Amino acid sequence: MTIATTLRGLGLAALLGAAALPAAPPAAAQQAPDTVAAIRARGQLICGVSINSAGFALPDSRGEMRGLDADACRAVAAAILGDASKVRFVPTTSQVRFTALQSGEVDMLARNTTWTLGREAQLGLAFASINFYDGQGFMVKQSAGVTSARQLDGATVCVQPGTTTELNLADFFRTHRMRFTPVVIEQPEEIRQAFRSGRCDAYTNDASSLASFRAGEGAAGEQYILLPEIISKEPLGAVVRKGDWRFFDIVRWSHFAMITAEEHGITSRNIDTFMTSTNPDIQRLLGRSGEFGRAMGIDNDWAVKIIRQVGNFGEIWERNITPIGVPRGINNLWTKGGLQYAPPIR
Repeated sequence: MTIATTLRGLGLAALLGAAALPAAPPAAAQQAPDTVAAIRARGQLICGVSINSAGFALPDSRGEMRGLDADACRAVAAAILGDASKVRFVPTTSQVRFTALQSGEVDMLARNTTWTLGREAQLGLAFASINFYDGQGFMVKQSAGVTSARQLDGATVCVQPGTTTELNLADFFRTHRMRFTPVVIEQPEEIRQAFRSGRCDAYTNDASSLASFRAGEGAAGEQYILLPEIISKEPLGAVVRKGDWRFFDIVRWSHFAMITAEEHGITSRNIDTFMTSTNPDIQRLLGRSGEFGRAMGIDNDWAVKIIRQVGNFGEIWERNITPIGVPRGINNLWTKGGLQYAPPIR
């Protein structure tokens, strides 16, 4: 019997089985949110930030929000709306920040939030960038005579609930077989007051937040010391909802544009001198060649708007972080021994 006869006798579909038949179309996927359209419709980006965090998000004497995270929000507004001032800042606590983002109350978070697997895999969120590489530390009063976190056995420690800080604290003491009593307080100012008053022996948080607190205390801050141990990795950055990848791209590349500008020495003050540059990398960054802005659904000069109105990454660091006494360190450019590195715009 020939193969052709066999095929005719059995029928092609029967011979090949169900695998040869087209699969039933999947159920329609849930429509992804269009955050960019919503921002344009309201003429404003809504950004969730931390509460009164000097260097990151803190209103100045005129009520203007200032800080590294605040400027991250402004960069996104400049890219989408062409105006860095079109931001409404929503202070969020560590307990409600993710709910605020998931529910659409805010478009993005930029508020000292650590990138972790659990937060991406379980909460439906995606971390678009890292604008501050941090680590958790401990602060004590000089009068305590403590010079190492290994001397905190039996101590009371102030910590915020619902944070990686709380989990890292427990891990550190368990690892070193030490005892501690947590003093768990949600509001930042309340937890700081508890530390000031002696209700806890030590205060733990990201080292940047501890430095921010000490800087905000003025002369009184001299009584506090940061212990040398850094007990965790805390990559902090902007967070968005999963599914809206166009908005994700804009948030991510807004940060990379500021890094790239710093690499090339382009600042808010000298950008005009680079507009006729023949350097292909600079031409692409400034929208003089390529269609990279349009690929994200925004203008090709999106990066020009960010740099003119917000600055490069070094500028926003000098404006916001240097005054609170935190050295650039690992947050320097990769060309200077740091971790800040931007993929190519091409």
